[in-house]
Amino acid sequence: MRIAYVSLHWPRTLISGVGKKIVRQIGAWTAAGHEVQLFMHSIRRESDAPLIPGKVFYYPESGRLAGEWNRVIAARHLLDAVTLYCPDIIYLRYGMYVYPIHHLAKIAPLVEEITTNDLVQHEGLGLVHSLYNRLTRGIIIRHTSGVVYLSNELANSRFNSIFQKPKKVIGDGIDLNNIQPLPAPNNQNPQLVFIGSPGSLWQGVDKLYFLAKTSPDIGVHVIGYDLIEGINSLPDNMKLYGYLKTEEYKKVLAGMDCAIGSLALHRIQLNESSPLKTRECLALGLPMVLPYKDTDLNDLKCSFLLKIPNREDNVQTHVHAIRDFAYQMRGHRVERKQIINLDQASKELERVSFFKEMLDASK
Repeated sequence: MRIAYVSLHWPRTLISGVGKKIVRQIGAWTAAGHEVQLFMHSIRRESDAPLIPGKVFYYPESGRLAGEWNRVIAARHLLDAVTLYCPDIIYLRYGMYVYPIHHLAKIAPLVEEITTNDLVQHEGLGLVHSLYNRLTRGIIIRHTSGVVYLSNELANSRFNSIFQKPKKVIGDGIDLNNIQPLPAPNNQNPQLVFIGSPGSLWQGVDKLYFLAKTSPDIGVHVIGYDLIEGINSLPDNMKLYGYLKTEEYKKVLAGMDCAIGSLALHRIQLNESSPLKTRECLALGLPMVLPYKDTDLNDLKCSFLLKIPNREDNVQTHVHAIRDFAYQMRGHRVERKQIINLDQASKELERVSFFKEMLDASK
């Protein structure tokens, strides 16, 4: 198949989580014998981080009306380029609607990827953007041949299921062949790590402060943040690293006994997810605390996962369980055979199979 991969609004860099995911997806599809081209509709921003290779259609930052017009022009140029590419199928990563991007469906069967509860997430952008998204999100979905959801929760939600589109649930995966587990450290006091990025309400990094304060014998390490809003002084056992490149944070992870996932999905009215950082930590061998339902791991019974509720007081009510788990995981690493279902290659075969179904149905 000839696949056009379309990303809207944001520059997808090689070092970002989404960027890494797109690169892995394209690599897996190419390895399976398909031809793939990325088309990126993106605001122009100064950054030292290199973008994923692909065709980029920039629009400048400006006022609201001028900015929307610039987005429309860039979207038209993208449509022209996709038309010239003559794809068999188009894969669109969900983004706020821009006219006339729904015309992608006139070029080839369109499959959209939905990864989050956009209705709640866009509320953080203000009333105007939130209302715009609510009024326009259905335009693209109605024109799709099918939708790939990141979780069963999203696939079965009322705000998505009303469109009655063919659907496939595929949680995020990781390239297990290219990641080697880290040896377990020999720590007397357990060390726990969280990896995230600022501005993400659902990560709940503020809860880690309580964990550190109430468990002074456990090291709490936070990668991706150089401050926590509302907290001026950290306990001695808590360290913020700020942004680190991949090789830099791997050095930190080498000294960790376990990791903890996003702590506040409830804040965006979600209970299920399959975060990329969770998969990376598991691939590196780190046992995990999961404060949510994981699409691929929820039914797995094993010693290297501690599952706690997805609610506001989850750390307060389970601080002793987290502490005990951290002590128990000293000297242990996740066995690769236990997480084979997270492998990216098998997940992308599922995705491509769904593409073929949508292509056959369109004939």
